[in-house]
Amino acid sequence: MNDLSMHVLDIVQNSITAGANLIGIEVIEKIMENTLTICISDNGKGMSPEQLIQVTNPYFTTRTTRKVGLGVPLFKQNAEMSGGSFNIESNMEKGTIVTAVFGYNHLDRPPLGDMANVVVLLVSSNPALDFIYTHRYNEKTYIFDTREVKEVLIPIPVNEPRIIRMLTEMILENCKDMKEGKSN
Repeated sequence: MNDLSMHVLDIVQNSITAGANLIGIEVIEKIMENTLTICISDNGKGMSPEQLIQVTNPYFTTRTTRKVGLGVPLFKQNAEMSGGSFNIESNMEKGTIVTAVFGYNHLDRPPLGDMANVVVLLVSSNPALDFIYTHRYNEKTYIFDTREVKEVLIPIPVNEPRIIRMLTEMILENCKDMKEGKSN
């Protein structure tokens, strides 16, 4: 995977497969601390202790259509190669939390990628699910919560083409403003 947003997409697909209906995606850029943290949490079915032990093994997968599961192992490898760390916690019937910390300026850290389009793709492809995308840049925070968006849009669905364009532009603009110090 060329950028971290593709890892996020892959991990969130695991959450969806696990039956989650609320998925949190948090990106934390702390420039002064030289860290980029990505945390994905869900309220899915969780993993058994045996699955949790195996989840970073590339030859382990719960899918029946293939014999390897590279998403989590590659995400972990990228975090560790950039001087960061990786952690996964899971409780049966409660959900899973995946946290990857990257060295922000490390040569081996893949670029963050297009998080706005990944979030909107997830939202528009899964309109019955709820997503909370939080992006922190130093002391500034932007939060996109589909529960709030859906409330405002009633009865227009979040996967309507003009809404998809609007949401993408909204996330891009708010994240840009946050990084430029124009919002809280």
